[in-house]
Amino acid sequence: MRKYLAAVFMLLAFTSAAFSHTAGFDDVDRASLIKSALAVQKNSYAPYSHFNVSAAVLCSSGKVYTGVNVENASYASSLCSIRNAVFHAVAEGERVIRAVAVIGGANHVATEYAAPCGICLQVMREFGNPKNVLVIMAKSENDYIEMTLEQLFPVSFGPEFLK
Repeated sequence: MRKYLAAVFMLLAFTSAAFSHTAGFDDVDRASLIKSALAVQKNSYAPYSHFNVSAAVLCSSGKVYTGVNVENASYASSLCSIRNAVFHAVAEGERVIRAVAVIGGANHVATEYAAPCGICLQVMREFGNPKNVLVIMAKSENDYIEMTLEQLFPVSFGPEFLK
């Protein structure tokens, strides 16, 4: 299944690269954002799944915030790395995200292109225009695929619907 998902992501990356890599994201230092996520993966707490995920969120202020997944014996109490990073940013006063790098793999090693879960997509949508948020799924600084939030979450519900 993982190989199948990796193949699908690679296909999507090749078809979407022209849209996400150059259109409005030239100012995003991908290597630096990926390094930030890689640096905290060791702090992930995943005693049940053993799948350690970390994330780094670049906000419109230029600041980067990190997060890791934190599992719990009561599974519903667990927290994903992207939500952890976004909530960290919000706690520091941020309200607009520009890019997210996410790293995932077993035993604290980045081995997969870890896609955001549905809840994380919705949280990113709350704090960024889907066309303007770059999502980088990486194994290393040089091995990654990227898509916009709009490409990952094409039909989404956002704050503007409640005004």
